Amino acid sequence: MAALVPLRAAASAQSLLEDARTLAQTPFVAPPSELSAPFADLTYDSYRAIRPRAGAAAGVPLGERYAFDVLPPGLYFPEPLALEVPGEDGLPQGLDFSPALFDFAPRYFGEIPATSPGAGFSGMRLRYPLNAPDVMDEVLVIQGASYFRAIGQAMAYGLSARAVALGTGGAAPEEFPRFTRLRLLAPEGETARFEAVIDSPSLTGHLEARLTPGREALMRLRVTLFPRRDITDIGIAPLTSMYLKGPLRAAVSDDFRPRVHDSDALVIENGAGELLWRPISNPATLQTSAFGDTNPRSFGLYQNRREFIDYEDGEASYHRRPSARVAPVGDWGPGAVLLVEIPTENEFMDNIVAFWRPQAPLMAGGAYSFAYDLTWTLDPPPLAALRPVLQSRSGREHHLPGHRRFVVDFAGSPEGLVPDLSVSGAGAEVLGLSVHALPYGDFTRATFLLVPGAAKAAELRLVLRDEKGAPRSPVWLHRWTPPRGGGI
Repeated sequence: MAALVPLRAAASAQSLLEDARTLAQTPFVAPPSELSAPFADLTYDSYRAIRPRAGAAAGVPLGERYAFDVLPPGLYFPEPLALEVPGEDGLPQGLDFSPALFDFAPRYFGEIPATSPGAGFSGMRLRYPLNAPDVMDEVLVIQGASYFRAIGQAMAYGLSARAVALGTGGAAPEEFPRFTRLRLLAPEGETARFEAVIDSPSLTGHLEARLTPGREALMRLRVTLFPRRDITDIGIAPLTSMYLKGPLRAAVSDDFRPRVHDSDALVIENGAGELLWRPISNPATLQTSAFGDTNPRSFGLYQNRREFIDYEDGEASYHRRPSARVAPVGDWGPGAVLLVEIPTENEFMDNIVAFWRPQAPLMAGGAYSFAYDLTWTLDPPPLAALRPVLQSRSGREHHLPGHRRFVVDFAGSPEGLVPDLSVSGAGAEVLGLSVHALPYGDFTRATFLLVPGAAKAAELRLVLRDEKGAPRSPVWLHRWTPPRGGGI
């Protein structure tokens, strides 16, 4: 390997799956989390001032088409991650950690010690000539707990994925299983490969993954879990995103931008072939929605607006942030897609999580495997012949206290369409439903009033049907809850 990263023989060349299985038979041992200089007590700015050194820890070749960077510890990432890469003989070789692999900006750092006891890598970046043949762009980042995120052409990093979630949205503190070992495998043509060991007090696990970059980033993954205890609150194929504000409830944030989010809708194709479209919200209190299903076909968090004018943010580039779609491989059986919406006052917190939860608990001593394809894309959801939802808006009806106006726009003409609207919630009702064409373009607007009354929550369900009753749009869903400060 033409690189300056120190190498040593890995403990074993066999798959890390067996290491994860063996680890589950032993009690959990918490990793060291106290760092010494120069990685201790870092601020956001000083952490960013540590850079992988070119020729040592940045741009390290991986096969003919890839390169990787290793990432330093500190700030939010104190726990060490053991990294392995293919050696010249093709066998896995461990990377030895050293502060000498990094450059430290003099503005924040003085003399750099030769060693930093207890420190280790926090993750890695994978590079590939994605947008130009002579530029090695980032295509994948793995860092923190079991988080990773990928991008395709012309994308900016946005939402993340995780290998597994545990206790998300529950009453008890969430547990964050983390990667303890990460092994990069020799690429196969244009496809990168890696595997990892997962560990936490409640489980161990193994992730194997293949990534093919391009216009979209296509990943094929398999996660195998070995519970140390019976687990009922698991999250499979979790996606984590951010939603601060949008036109469904713009008053959440006094902001010059019309939209601030990495994703604005959960889209589910359930096992019965029904397509659900659930706009994301930033509620006043934590909300968890469960969409029961058997053998889901796909679910994903989508960024549906793709023009700069939709966000008016030249720095964050929200219009270039990808959507991510999970497509199970094989039968996942009965369970539910869960959407967790956490209140936030700013855009710096990932407050949206979507994942699959099996109906049956994962039992201690068992082994459970889930395979799926994960696509990072700028494309809209695949809807077949259904009319896509273009936007969802709401606002108070100022001359009618206690009423809230909802507007849902669809593509295409309203001719021959019949709206089907229902609401659930004690005492809640909907009034004034109508569907009409907009005065420009080929668009349909459905609008109605919600009168929640004394309801603490109201579940809305809207679908456009043809004259024979067949759906011609996704099923639009929304959970209304009282906003911050009361009112409707």
